[in-house]
Amino acid sequence: MAAPRGSHPTAGAAARTRPDRWGRWTGAAGTGRTRVLREIGAGGALTLATLVIAPGPRQAPRGGSYGRCDLVRSGHARPTVGSNHAEGVKESPFHVSDSPHCGRSESSRTLSVAREHHPQQHSIPPDRPPWERLPQGSRHPRTPRRGAPVRRRKKKQNKKYRPARYAPTPVLGAADRHVVSRFSYGTTPELVREVQAAGGGVAWFEKQLATAYSDPAADARIGDWWPDLHLDAPTLWKRQQDEVRAVWEVMADYSRRLLVRRTISPHQVLERMTEFFEAHLHVPVNGDKQGIWRASYGDAIRRHALGRFDEMLVEAITHPSMLLFLDQAVSTKKAPNENLGRELLELHTVGVGNHTEADVKASARILTGYRVDVWRSWAATYKPEDHWTGPVQVGDFSDPNTDPDGRDLVRRYLVHLAHRPQTAQRLARKLAVKFVRDDPPQALVDRLARTYLEHDTAIVPVLRELVRSVEFKGSRGVKLRDPSEDLVATYRALGASLKAPQRIEDAANAMLWQSTVIGLAPMTWPRPDGQPLDNQPWATPARALASMDIHWSLAGGWWPKTGVDYQQPTDWVPELPMQFAPLVDHLSRHILGRPSTRGILKAACTAVSVKPTEQITADHPLMRWHFNRLLGSFLDNPLHYGR
Repeated sequence: MAAPRGSHPTAGAAARTRPDRWGRWTGAAGTGRTRVLREIGAGGALTLATLVIAPGPRQAPRGGSYGRCDLVRSGHARPTVGSNHAEGVKESPFHVSDSPHCGRSESSRTLSVAREHHPQQHSIPPDRPPWERLPQGSRHPRTPRRGAPVRRRKKKQNKKYRPARYAPTPVLGAADRHVVSRFSYGTTPELVREVQAAGGGVAWFEKQLATAYSDPAADARIGDWWPDLHLDAPTLWKRQQDEVRAVWEVMADYSRRLLVRRTISPHQVLERMTEFFEAHLHVPVNGDKQGIWRASYGDAIRRHALGRFDEMLVEAITHPSMLLFLDQAVSTKKAPNENLGRELLELHTVGVGNHTEADVKASARILTGYRVDVWRSWAATYKPEDHWTGPVQVGDFSDPNTDPDGRDLVRRYLVHLAHRPQTAQRLARKLAVKFVRDDPPQALVDRLARTYLEHDTAIVPVLRELVRSVEFKGSRGVKLRDPSEDLVATYRALGASLKAPQRIEDAANAMLWQSTVIGLAPMTWPRPDGQPLDNQPWATPARALASMDIHWSLAGGWWPKTGVDYQQPTDWVPELPMQFAPLVDHLSRHILGRPSTRGILKAACTAVSVKPTEQITADHPLMRWHFNRLLGSFLDNPLHYGR
């Protein structure tokens, strides 16, 4: 027995029926893409739950596919760009693949659940259904003859969901919004006004670069709500020994401060670049050894995030937190430890394939002499008696290395690595992946690398070149927010006002647990390579469902409840009474940073069972009970997941 028309195997127990012997459910597919539960992909290309379906060809060859579909397994979505061939489907970072035994024919309006794809099964199985066991040369009665023109029905626009416009709420143009979405943590009404006052997205970007370090004292106070982050290493260790507070708890405060600063700081570009270089020169916060000095390390990266990379590299590699993390703090001339010397070459500068094992050994010898009194005073010192002396060569860098005090040698060595063309290429590619797309054109990478070298490793000229490039301007809608970015953007979109925490359950503290629930808290990636910059790790159903859970909690103001002021329904509605369609446009401009569309309006109407023309009054059920559902329809929109 076939399922009722319009039903789907994932639509609930009441609608489910047994599949036929070919594993098919049938039902009215409607027109356009079939959406299963919620969508989270650029252009609506990914259906979240279990199934992705896009329209198949009008006529499929014998043994071919009548559509495109594949199971999306939790945690294993594979991103591809341009995998949807259907008209109107934009590039998506999510995976939709061909499978020979699944799909739907537009003529028969058949939906099917994807079977496991086996490369060897490219022909229709012997027990195919009757309509696929036609004699050779015959055709399906509903398909046109070969070579006959295909008559395509025009889609009728559903006037029921025609979006309205609420002009008093300002919105940025597409180009300005693109700059802001990549170099901030989400638009807010205040940020929109700031961009408009500056004269556009690029002008705002230039102003951010010029004023990032204008008042260091005031900047340091932003989100500086956790006093333990200012304690020195010996004090932190003594407090742990006395069971007052453990180092890992202080490091949790550091991650919280990162999240709060990204949420409330007016210096959004500085926060972005601090995040980028903390991930590039990564020292995880979860570890007692490096945690003792980790807050100081983050401050050092922040000071150089819009400066020069060679200066940043020198301070980062010789910082006690880096020395402790990669065991350089216990390296001596008798037993050089190669961890930092290797990662310096592989991860921080020239990259894999551009050095030899002999280079790694020489790199480790150059770095000897830096010590930290581990597990006792935690004092950082330089001991000339522990520095290895003798000729050293790493690539085209060589030195007689006769001075027991090797600090000047280390500085010259690190500056040399920062100026290598391979380092320029590596940094340029990572910047392009972070701010442009997962597969940046080599021409863009070459231009960024050339700018980096021409400006003596200065970071700002490289960013200017990136923002002005045609590749950047053409990369809208292809980058996903990672868990921390999603959380921060949600707080900003909802206009939630954070307060200095007084209790452990206050919002500024709870943000750490929320980002962990979605997928990853800031700077907790365990390996020295830093968290991934591409979309793939975050393009999974598990992550999306976790994001929806957090969106729902924040939209309702249910948790966290303390240490934060949420906007009430009356704060969201600019006037009462008000028609629903203009209200949706106002909210879309506020939360998503763009005017409402037919799809946004339809999703909002469906979420709260309200018609577009319905009048919203103060005692309307929407205002009394369902406003959180309306907000959730925007936060779960594919546009909110992208940046």
